[in-house]
Amino acid sequence: MRIALIGSGSIAAAHARAIRRIAESDVVLAPRVVVVVGRQQAGAEQFARDHGIDRATAEFERACESAEIDAAIVCSPSSVHAAQSRRALLAGKHVLCEIPVALSLAEADALAALAAARGLTLMVCHTQRYYPALVEARRLIADGEIHPHALIARYGFLRRENVNWLGRRRTWTDDLIWHHGGHAVDTALWLLGQSVETVRALIAQRDEPLGIPLDYGILLRTVRDQVVTIAMSYNTHIAVHDYLVVGEERSIQYVDGDLRDASGILVPRARSGSVSDPIVEQDRDFLHAARGERACPLGVGDIRPSLEALQILQGEFDRRGAVRHPRYP
Repeated sequence: MRIALIGSGSIAAAHARAIRRIAESDVVLAPRVVVVVGRQQAGAEQFARDHGIDRATAEFERACESAEIDAAIVCSPSSVHAAQSRRALLAGKHVLCEIPVALSLAEADALAALAAARGLTLMVCHTQRYYPALVEARRLIADGEIHPHALIARYGFLRRENVNWLGRRRTWTDDLIWHHGGHAVDTALWLLGQSVETVRALIAQRDEPLGIPLDYGILLRTVRDQVVTIAMSYNTHIAVHDYLVVGEERSIQYVDGDLRDASGILVPRARSGSVSDPIVEQDRDFLHAARGERACPLGVGDIRPSLEALQILQGEFDRRGAVRHPRYP
């Protein structure tokens, strides 16, 4: 499987390492990144040198249309994910797209329809579904060992400037609603395995200098009357990322990568480079799906309940998004 890596940032580097690990352990799949596409030629060339990739270019369409490419992994800024995925599908390439696949439900549905019409795989990187601790939490609920009454999630860190999770300054703005919100909302609904009956959202005003909301809350009620509370923030000096499942028999919490209950750690955090590396497992599933060897585990249809909730949140922001929130002195 010959792959074009679209993007040359930190998450692209994670995919480059994952593809290399798969290639080293699986002679049948034998994936290879043959070209990296960056926004700037110099940056793409440096990325290619760092990761042993033969070619680097800033010409997305030419790389995408190349007969030497079977698939594209889209790791570019969120605002261009939908357009680039669409172009790759039109060129006949299978697509693995980093979250978010699009910035609207309508765009996501259109991509899914295009992939289906072309007989191509379109998979979305909802990587938290591959975290061993969360996989076990899902199993406990699905097997009936825990019957949840409620789920409480928090996801936040400090991102008031255009600096990524590794401290690298960038030229594009992240999206709290569709990117990190996509992770939190999808994971919460996937853990419960239930459809949503009611969605309520509150969202803060725009904040300078990014011009995006930095805080929001979302309330969901499932068809089984389970209440989901999700709090998101780019304003917190103490980073948080946890899911608390309040069950009838016991409660479990995913926190700092571990799964815990009142007695202690049930499943420890997956370490980068471990046998159960989530990105490696995710990318391997994509490659098998693209080869027609198994169904795509994370298509747009699989994540659509979370996209519907996020669209409601986006609508709330659009109704009040023109108001600028002054930074505290």
